Amino acid sequence: MIADNDFSEQALESLRLRAEMDRSEALTSLKILLDHPAGIGDHSTNDLHNNLNESLSKLSDADDRLETLSKYFYNA
Repeated sequence: MIADNDFSEQALESLRLRAEMDRSEALTSLKILLDHPAGIGDHSTNDLHNNLNESLSKLSDADDRLETLSKYFYNA
C-alpha cells in the first residue's frame, strides 16, 4: 500500500518528468526545424512556421509547468 505522502511525491515526480520530456521534445523539434531544413521535406513555408510556433508553445508550456512545480511544491 502506498502512503499518501509517497503518492504525492510520486505524482509530483511524474509531473516533473513529463514536463522535462515535453521540453526536450520541443527543443529537439526546434533544433531540427532550424538547423536541418532538409528535415522538413515537402512542407510549405506556412507548415514550417506552424511547426515552429507549435514547438515554441510546447517549450514555453513545459518551462511554465516546471517553474510552477518548483515554486509551489519544491520551494526552490
